[in-house]
Amino acid sequence: MSDTTQSPSRRRWSLAQQEAVEGYLYILPWILGFLIFTLGPMLGSAYLSLTEFPLTKPPQFIGLNNYVNAFHDPSFWKSLWNTLYYTGIGVPVGIVGSLCCALLLNQKILGRTFFRTVFFLPSVTPVVAATMLWIWIFNPQAGVVNYLLSLIGIQGPGWFSSTVWSKPALIIVGLWQSVGGGTMIIFLAGLQGIPTELLEAAEIDGAGTWKKIRNVTLPMLTPSIFLNVVLGIIGALQVFATAFVASTDAYSVGGPNESTLFYVLNLYKHAFVFYEMGYGSALAWIFFFVVLVFTYLQFRLSSRWVYYEAGTGGFA
Repeated sequence: MSDTTQSPSRRRWSLAQQEAVEGYLYILPWILGFLIFTLGPMLGSAYLSLTEFPLTKPPQFIGLNNYVNAFHDPSFWKSLWNTLYYTGIGVPVGIVGSLCCALLLNQKILGRTFFRTVFFLPSVTPVVAATMLWIWIFNPQAGVVNYLLSLIGIQGPGWFSSTVWSKPALIIVGLWQSVGGGTMIIFLAGLQGIPTELLEAAEIDGAGTWKKIRNVTLPMLTPSIFLNVVLGIIGALQVFATAFVASTDAYSVGGPNESTLFYVLNLYKHAFVFYEMGYGSALAWIFFFVVLVFTYLQFRLSSRWVYYEAGTGGFA
């Protein structure tokens, strides 16, 4: 009698187990990929960061010396400053520019799809090709920008060959590729998710264009703004390719005079030019914690200004 009453339960449990096994089999390729190509290298770099590993010799354990040396290295602070400079200017300007483009391209105008495509094209241009194009545009002697400036009596700067103008030039290249790209697409999606009833009600109450943007559009867009800020800061902190290609000397990474030596570029220089794999791994882990802190602070502060329809958060 007991066996008869338990057999359906056992069969049901067996079916649940079978489904669980099938589920794990489906995600097994991802799990293996994560363990082999993500978690494994991370644990390996964590160990190497505690060693001296010049590639030609086995790694020698030296404890936290790599981290101590990093904080006493002038190039570390120079690269950190360059990265924060690039992020502090490039991200806010990029967010505002992308939002303006989204507002313009959200209007019901003739050829809207064509203009959206044109604005999006720079973001799919390969980084190396785009940087080479801008190197030619910013050429101090034969570049288009300096030629146009000369027509109005202004002597153009050296751009990538100048310690003063190299970072602004890289910011311009980054903005050219990012303003009309994924950031703008996210803003467009957010704009199309705003209920038209709210805008119509504001218009009936006598609100003009700016008041509708200030009191309706921006509060409803704060989740999209928050997402773009988080992604923008993470992406800007990882700037590498444009600075690497635009370096004036292939044997002096981050030139001229380390004015374009960004953090990831400095990491690359120590790990793959000087072959200091242990020190490079330490730089990578410091960078990981820097990005982690920035992201954590943004999520902590988001509740003060991000508005969600469910009622959490607010707009100041």
